[in-house]
Amino acid sequence: MLQVSASPSFNRVAKKLHARDKETLDEAIKPILQNPQLGEEKKGDLAGVFVYKFKLNGQETLLAYELQPHKTAPIETMLLAVGPHENFYTGLKR
Repeated sequence: MLQVSASPSFNRVAKKLHARDKETLDEAIKPILQNPQLGEEKKGDLAGVFVYKFKLNGQETLLAYELQPHKTAPIETMLLAVGPHENFYTGLKR
């Protein structure tokens, strides 16, 4: 199983979630750890970033992550961001 680390921006958002929403987020992370290629790999400015979609309170939510040191033989999963689609990619580019 891969090691997991989280960026400060991911931690900031995850900290504000309700307890049951945190459980849903944890359940969304588990399949990623079992199959790191599960998310959709982005191109262009966000090359190397994977995005996994899941439902949180009936709303589609995006979870962005990177595989470190490289995607072919990852050792660690870096959780970058979580949130609704609105302005998600703009915030992720920063």
